[in-house]
Amino acid sequence: MKQQLNRNPHLLVAAILAFSGLTAHAQAPAPVTAAVASTPTPTPTPPSQVKPDYPLGVGDAIRIQVFQNPDLTIETRVSENGSITYPLIGAVEIGGLSIAAAEKKIADALQKGGFIQKPQVNIALTQIRGNQVAVLGQVLRPGRFPLESASTRLSDMLANAGGATPTGDDIAIVTGLRDGQPFRKQINIASIFLGEKLQDDIVLQAGDSIYVHRAPVFYIYGEAQRPGSFRVERNMTVMQALALGGGPTTRGSEKRLRLHRKATDGSIQQVEPKLTDPVLPNDVIYVKESIF
Repeated sequence: MKQQLNRNPHLLVAAILAFSGLTAHAQAPAPVTAAVASTPTPTPTPPSQVKPDYPLGVGDAIRIQVFQNPDLTIETRVSENGSITYPLIGAVEIGGLSIAAAEKKIADALQKGGFIQKPQVNIALTQIRGNQVAVLGQVLRPGRFPLESASTRLSDMLANAGGATPTGDDIAIVTGLRDGQPFRKQINIASIFLGEKLQDDIVLQAGDSIYVHRAPVFYIYGEAQRPGSFRVERNMTVMQALALGGGPTTRGSEKRLRLHRKATDGSIQQVEPKLTDPVLPNDVIYVKESIF
């Protein structure tokens, strides 16, 4: 075999290349399966960047710092009686004060006590628990939200909750306390802007609750293209309601309608409505067959 290779150089070169290929294949690393990138776990969102006029409430966690005085840096919570304990000056009542007012009160106490000349106090809100409003019902993000300022209005809080869902009503019910007395008010959100009733965009207070009920609906059945329940829109007529139901089928007629409506005494009234008649919540429209 060796003699044949020496006599035939081309055969020798082919053998060397074949041996090199086998060696390279044996030493080649196994293919690495690409790792699928895992979705990172979202980190908790820090407290909202509140405005300087945010009123501090019971349970709020704060960090207090004094410029060039690191020994006076503390983290604490507002107690049930609205006070905190601060080094050198003792108990300080800051409940109900804005952040700016609380900073000034602590700075004044440090200066009057002769501890620091012209102290620069900074208060950072690390957790909001005291001044919150609950938003419930048919909103995109129901939950508890902080009052970011002392002038937070109903429209601001509804925006924080993502607004009403498509099935949500135009009416928001606000409950809470005013001057120690129970408070309840029904507010038409659309009228604030469409009817320019800006006075209904009330200022909220800590502990308020906002509830958005499901929007009123009407029902349509019989010879309708899309029978079912639909939202009652503002100033809706029977013709518009019939259009939402897709109109009559080929066997139905818009001239042969029957309306079932609940009266104040609880009885059900049956009438043959005109196309221009208004639709009320819980109305039931029956589309009859055409007589021809």
